[in-house]
Amino acid sequence: MLACGGSVRHWKLPSLSLQCLQIYTASQCLKSKTGAEHRWLERHFTDPLVKKAKERNYRCRSAFKLLEIDDKHGILRPGLCVLDCGTAPGAWAQVAVQRVNATGSDQDAPVGFVLGVDLLHIFPLEGAVFLPHTDITDPSTQKKIQELLPKGKVDVILSDMAPNATGIRDIDHQQLIGLCLSLIDLAQHILVPGGTMLCKLWDGSESHRLQKRLMQDFTDVRPLKPQASRKESAEMYYLAKLYRAQRLKNVNDVARA
Repeated sequence: MLACGGSVRHWKLPSLSLQCLQIYTASQCLKSKTGAEHRWLERHFTDPLVKKAKERNYRCRSAFKLLEIDDKHGILRPGLCVLDCGTAPGAWAQVAVQRVNATGSDQDAPVGFVLGVDLLHIFPLEGAVFLPHTDITDPSTQKKIQELLPKGKVDVILSDMAPNATGIRDIDHQQLIGLCLSLIDLAQHILVPGGTMLCKLWDGSESHRLQKRLMQDFTDVRPLKPQASRKESAEMYYLAKLYRAQRLKNVNDVARA
């Protein structure tokens, strides 16, 4: 799997390594590549946001999607506790660490906390705590997360995760919707009242299911397509704000009665 963030994060390119992207020149990487792999690399190396990410020391161009969304909608601020799902290689965690002041670099602002979870290996990042090789959909993961959170709860859940792509659009779409729905279930246990969720999806026939569920659990739900997301990609995001935790608790109490 290629851990490079964004909509191609889990596409399988067997002979391509992360080191190739980070160390080799474009000509070295493109040499002897053919087909879809060559086209992906060519687009990668000519992408201005890839160059900009390198200049600003972000691990991946996807950092600019979160920066753009946060600049417009203000979901991150100093002192907040953030869970970043599908965090590898860590670009969104970098943005979150900066925005919530997780390193305490601003001594006049509250200090936040960032926890990242991913199936893949994640290189350490100052100001963030990572749970690598961890399945966010595994019921046991909830306990691990709560043990690491300062107060057992988060203010913001971020998700740029995606399943391993099969290449069959409908299947990939449905699998990603399923991942997003599992995060809403997790939110019932770890998201504070009034909290926020930002999740990526590939637009398709099941998008309405996710939107409907979010609208049941959050007061403000809106679809987003950041400019940093490639125009040809089906990638989009749902931003859900003002989590109705108390209402959900009451519904669960009635169900158990």
